[in-house]
Amino acid sequence: MSSILLVTSSPRGAESLSNSVATKFAEDIKAQTGGTITHRNLSDSPLAHVDGTFTAAIRKPAEERSADEAAAAAISDELVAELMAADTIVIGTGLINFNIYSSLKSWIDHIARAGVTFKYTENGPVGLASGKKAYLVLAAGGVYSSGPAVSMNHAEPYLKTVLGFLGIELVETIYVEGLAYGPEAAEKAIAAAHAKAEELARAA
Repeated sequence: MSSILLVTSSPRGAESLSNSVATKFAEDIKAQTGGTITHRNLSDSPLAHVDGTFTAAIRKPAEERSADEAAAAAISDELVAELMAADTIVIGTGLINFNIYSSLKSWIDHIARAGVTFKYTENGPVGLASGKKAYLVLAAGGVYSSGPAVSMNHAEPYLKTVLGFLGIELVETIYVEGLAYGPEAAEKAIAAAHAKAEELARAA
């Protein structure tokens, strides 16, 4: 049985293709594996950006935290628990200004914690969230997976870097791109994304 963590971040709700493709993909994996889905919707329930209270909280023992620090750490602890409990992670985001939504960046800032999801050793950092498989669903008006704009795509390499740092090295990407090139191109892009998602779900 697969425990799936679905993280969606687009503020466009039902109109968002990163949301809809990622959600359908997670549901397909669930149907294939008989698993469960935990959905973290970062648009409906946005996280606070990291501030001084949070950074102070995660650097001290729980018993030494103030009430505000304890509250900030509790949210992070909940997100970390969701991540660590999952064996499959599906992340949906649009490419905005060549990178991810700030809501997704906040989620990363809450889960990337020294001594919790990674640790430093004499041989360098070691991820503590290993043994998981991650899937990225990236939607874009242009084409960023190949061609002249690939160097402007900071979303996929950034997410792979962060996940790898946490020990999650098995990462597949599903692109829904070229959506601004007219209705026919968008239709083909959506069909291709769903086809790839269905293929990956069958292999899950």
